[in-house]
Amino acid sequence: MSQQPSNDNDSDHHLAARVGATMFAQDRASREFMQMELVSCAPGRATMRMTVREPMLNGHEICHGGLIFTLADSTFAFACNSRNHVTVAAGCSIEFLKPGKLGDVLTCEGVEQMLQGRHGIYDMKVSNQRGEVVAMFRGKSAQIQGHVIPPVAKES
Repeated sequence: MSQQPSNDNDSDHHLAARVGATMFAQDRASREFMQMELVSCAPGRATMRMTVREPMLNGHEICHGGLIFTLADSTFAFACNSRNHVTVAAGCSIEFLKPGKLGDVLTCEGVEQMLQGRHGIYDMKVSNQRGEVVAMFRGKSAQIQGHVIPPVAKES
């Protein structure tokens, strides 16, 4: 049976935001190296943004595809960990549809499509500041042991 994120309440949204903030504070690759911004993290969803800078350009003077992939992969990580279960990528693919150019602000929106047991499927859409779709990424996740934020013990 598929678990759908249909009736997320305020505490779920608050937890997802805390998970996102905790992960982002520890994610030096996304935050420092790639200079990404975590725009939002909600149950089964995340949005991240980065500006294409000169060191990101390849020999064709467009954004290196691996860096667009990294934006999508980072967004995937935040979306699939948003429910506070440590989750990793089990596989993914990307389709490049339009080049990212110097100065472009790329926004990646990730959405959970299916969560069943320990496995999920997530779609990421990378768009530029004009709303043009630059790439589409699909990731498969697998939950492993642990929580991003230790669960609070409930009083009896």
